[in-house]
Amino acid sequence: MAERILVSACLYGEAVRYDGQACTQQHPIWQEWQQQNRLISCCPEVAGGLPIPRFPAEWIKGDGHNALIGKPVRLLDSQGTDVFSEFYKGAQYALQVAQRHNIKIAVLKSKSPSCGNDLIYDGTFTGMLVDGIGLTTAVLQQAGIQVFNEHQLAEANTLLNQLDQSSTHRGDLELGLAKRHPSKLNKL
Repeated sequence: MAERILVSACLYGEAVRYDGQACTQQHPIWQEWQQQNRLISCCPEVAGGLPIPRFPAEWIKGDGHNALIGKPVRLLDSQGTDVFSEFYKGAQYALQVAQRHNIKIAVLKSKSPSCGNDLIYDGTFTGMLVDGIGLTTAVLQQAGIQVFNEHQLAEANTLLNQLDQSSTHRGDLELGLAKRHPSKLNKL
């Protein structure tokens, strides 16, 4: 079976962003993945219980990685409400989805406090960016899932092709072993 990819629901075309909009992807690689039925969509923020639309949220202190290693963090929406627990619940849901589908690759929304994988907003709600990752990204990475953003589709596709080749090779080996030694197949 072809490898599946966990994707942010807003990139998939679902109007789930904080502003009630989508960020539908039209890139040829994305369209190929859709045609191959590889994409599994998830919005961690909505899964965590936040409404659509909702106030934008930013990391005031720390980021998703800091949260997982126990450093003090603050994740607030633009009205000053702490939304960390909803973000954490959504990140855990995304991980469950990924594990259920044996996902090894995720393509998530850049700059998001949930999904960003290299840059996030700086907590001033002015559009300034800093190095950091979102909470869902941190949770997925901790589980060994490679996280890319919508600007890194070529890199994600390269890894996907490697995983597909590895899976095909492994399947061929298992089939060859089963033909030669049927009793050993259960030991794989």
